[in-house]
Amino acid sequence: MKKVKVATVGLCALTMVGMGCSTKAGTGALIGTGSGTAVGALIGALAGNTAVGAAVGAAVGAGAGALIGKHMDKVAAETAAQVKNGKVEEVTDANGLKAVKVTFDNGILFPVGKYALQAAAKNELSKFSNVLKNNADLQVDIQGYASSDGSNEVNQVLSNNRANSVKAYLVNTCGVPSSQIKSAQGFGETNLITNADGTENVKASRRVEVYLYASQAMIDKANAGKLN
Repeated sequence: MKKVKVATVGLCALTMVGMGCSTKAGTGALIGTGSGTAVGALIGALAGNTAVGAAVGAAVGAGAGALIGKHMDKVAAETAAQVKNGKVEEVTDANGLKAVKVTFDNGILFPVGKYALQAAAKNELSKFSNVLKNNADLQVDIQGYASSDGSNEVNQVLSNNRANSVKAYLVNTCGVPSSQIKSAQGFGETNLITNADGTENVKASRRVEVYLYASQAMIDKANAGKLN
């Protein structure tokens, strides 16, 4: 990941694109440029094979890429409108848009050393679930993290439980289809968040990151020109 466009609610000016909004100007054109290799990179990420993805992407073509880019712009704007205590980013690489990343990092999810969701977190996730249900052709990757309160083994288990508690709430309580959740896993205390003075930001470190990717169904719709 080389470029990150931050769209924090209240700080970002949203640009209207038809019936939706864009948090990143020109994304659709960027991802749709050339032979479609940007879409190939997206497919490659889903398939776990960038080289194969690039080859497939060349066949998909630039038109599908533009449609996917515009659609993901709208998803980012919709997410930003729902998520009040978190950060919404369009995460990109050299090829263009790759995913919409949502970071619930304000300490609202879990108390220190715990993985049971707090009331504020349930409220936030309930609103966020509307984005997922409104965009059933997205794939969702949930990643949990822990602060350095315990051993590496403890943090690994804790972060894994945190990711899965978010998944369980989205699916069992909010009604998000389980088939839409691509994965839910913990990464221990990897990528701890630090304050400006170099100290660890404990609340931000006990976070969950959710990545929204274009699914194969979305790619197929775009290729057929049927993606809204």
